Amino acid sequence: MVKKAHTDRLRPALQWFEQKGWEAFPFQREAWQAYLEGHHGLVNAPTGSGKTYSLLLPILLEFLEAHPQDPGRENNGLQAIWITPIRALTREIQSAAQEAIEALGLRWRVAIRSGDTSTGERKKQKTRPPELLITTPESLHLLLASTGYPRYFANLKAVVVDEWHELMGSKRGVQMELALSRLKGMLPGLRVWGISATIGNMDEALEVLFGDTLHRQEVKVVRARVPKQIEVESVLPDEIETFPWAGHLGIRLLEKVLPIIEGSRSTLIFTNTRAQCEIWYQRLLEVSPDLAGAIAMHHGSISRELRDWVENALHEGTLKAVVCTSSLDLGVDFRPVETIVQIGSPKGVARFMQRAGRSGHQPGAVSKIYFVPTHSLELLEGAALRQAIAEQALEERIPHIRSMDVLIQYLLTLAVSEGFRPKEIYPEVKGTFAYRSLSEDEWAWLLDFIVSGGESLRAYDEYKKVVVENGLYKVDSRRIAMRHRLQIGTIVGDGALRIKYVGGKYLGTIEEWFIAQLKPGDVFWFAGRALELVRIKEMTVQVRRTNKKTGKVPAWMGGRMPLSSSLSAFLRLKMDELSRGEYPDVELQTLAPLVAVQMERSFVPRQDEFLIEYFQDREGYHLLVYPFEGRYVHEGLGALIGWRLAQLRPISFSFAMNDYGFELLSDSEIPIREGLANGLFGTENLGDDIRASINGAELARRRFRDIASIAGLVFKGFPGRQKKDRHLQSSSQLFFDVFADYEPDNLLHLQAYDEVMTFQLEESRLRAALQRIGRQKIILSTPEKATPFSFPIIVDRLRERMSTEKLEDRIRKMKLQLVRS
Repeated sequence: MVKKAHTDRLRPALQWFEQKGWEAFPFQREAWQAYLEGHHGLVNAPTGSGKTYSLLLPILLEFLEAHPQDPGRENNGLQAIWITPIRALTREIQSAAQEAIEALGLRWRVAIRSGDTSTGERKKQKTRPPELLITTPESLHLLLASTGYPRYFANLKAVVVDEWHELMGSKRGVQMELALSRLKGMLPGLRVWGISATIGNMDEALEVLFGDTLHRQEVKVVRARVPKQIEVESVLPDEIETFPWAGHLGIRLLEKVLPIIEGSRSTLIFTNTRAQCEIWYQRLLEVSPDLAGAIAMHHGSISRELRDWVENALHEGTLKAVVCTSSLDLGVDFRPVETIVQIGSPKGVARFMQRAGRSGHQPGAVSKIYFVPTHSLELLEGAALRQAIAEQALEERIPHIRSMDVLIQYLLTLAVSEGFRPKEIYPEVKGTFAYRSLSEDEWAWLLDFIVSGGESLRAYDEYKKVVVENGLYKVDSRRIAMRHRLQIGTIVGDGALRIKYVGGKYLGTIEEWFIAQLKPGDVFWFAGRALELVRIKEMTVQVRRTNKKTGKVPAWMGGRMPLSSSLSAFLRLKMDELSRGEYPDVELQTLAPLVAVQMERSFVPRQDEFLIEYFQDREGYHLLVYPFEGRYVHEGLGALIGWRLAQLRPISFSFAMNDYGFELLSDSEIPIREGLANGLFGTENLGDDIRASINGAELARRRFRDIASIAGLVFKGFPGRQKKDRHLQSSSQLFFDVFADYEPDNLLHLQAYDEVMTFQLEESRLRAALQRIGRQKIILSTPEKATPFSFPIIVDRLRERMSTEKLEDRIRKMKLQLVRS
């Protein structure tokens, strides 16, 4: 509680709140006080709780205190940086800051610097810095890559890192750690604050943000105890399919979603992929043409201009509905949004809560979210999400550590600006969470790599990027410096081509692999428009509008998210309730017919049981395993179990999986009983068995493409003249093979293998799953035919090799056979 004696310092903020008819929350007062007392800290608050003003106002109050005679003074230099991970947030923070600045009588300028900022505006910001700069991690690194950066940051008092929970689970978080290490090294009095929603590992989130500062100075954690009530309502089908398959049910429920849209002033319809976003937008307009002009679409591949228009229209309340992806997950204070619809499971509790929080966005308001399952079994996830939210069981974010590609990029960033001295920078880097285990030998390897290209590339001048003069590491080549600045960042997507009308208007970006399947004259849908491919010229796809109604919907790689560990635990809990005949949720009641067929043909496992199904049909021998751990874990587990079975008897498998389980299909009998007797699911020699069971080199080679790009080994090309994705892929594969053959202990090469185990196969989670299975009673069921649980996995396998029309025809026949039997 803030003492009365301190209220004087807060008076200007409290008076402004009073004029607005607001009352400051206790957590806001606590944050104001902690900041003004000189502490570092983190505000732990949900979206829509007033977290922006909890840190914006004390920064302004401190300036007022320091200049009581002249609060309206101008040109004070850069005083504060506000880091936000998503560009969509910047304008909202800017307007909130501008309003507070004017109310307090200051003459501060607020500027935004992101990838969309014009060159002219950037130059203006450089020569006359704003007092408050709202920017992204990438743009902050670009500032560090410019000469004279110590002068630019000389007056800096505070850095606020917003949405820290979003950043810390990615390499952008590592970028932020490194930038903060440099700023703290230059400015010992700098205050660092974070803003984060609740995650499962809040203590670790603090360690990652503050590094060694955490042990040297007191860091305050301010928690917003603002109750946020979330109501989850599932949109239920009239009739449940006993043999479900993914993606089928969602669109069939569209007729039930329309009344939700019509009954609300404004609705956000969240989809999990950009392809799903395009499909729902088209279908809504087909079924309800009256929505034309009142509905829009928003996803990350649509042009910035179009997204800006949608965001403004949403803010002004002129749109009835927006179909969107995570590109609008973090939008701030869109007051008109009344209703949220989630299409398909978001696969994570925190993500679902974030989206739900977009309705009833004001503090204290109830957030309601409608959950639309895309197949029958997803109703289980609706019930699991409701209980997980009630118990606040949020996921952990795994921080990246020892990302040598990001560190190499950072060292080059320092080298292209002022240059750096290793004796000064090494302790700063060691002070971060990501690199606290970096040894002096590894540091020496990194320095040698940027100077000479390392052991493998020493013969090539192109990789001798840094020169050393009197102990100062510096880039003196303008060409190398320019190329480096163009590649700063850690977001590496698949090769993206720009889409433009033949007349020149830019529409957005699309992945190269999708366009490669089309020929001139083919029609595809993008941004809600039917477009005809005219030609591909360099890295631009030229198109024209067409009235044809049929066309392909683009797919984007990596759109499918795996089930989180937190949600999978609640999924198993709901399965346990079904097994016991308990139906506490309406979703479980709706699933009763499906559960009855599953029970009749096979089994529904309790929490202390583990289900395996094994049966034979015309396709061959099917082994279905149900860990309910998510597709990434199942990918590793399927390969492991297949390899272990093949050690007992020479046998080959085809493999399929979804978030609930995986299938091994063989044309010869599978020695499952022998496998179970020989510790098929044991953890002994697990690391060796995983490495033997997967094509580790191939997975690491794919992973290396991004590592090579971030580390600057491959140049993606100049703006508008980017290199084709396949060229980048082949270049990075060449480096990978060279390192594998001649320098296997190359730190970038080793990093690729580490990332495969940690992030792709989730080794620690896979080990935990096997340990859990070891404590469960294994139920080996031998149904005569496919079951409701196995059917969606089998369909996913068929989907990989069939067109949509052929697949639907095949599914109809399969279901007829299964229902008759």
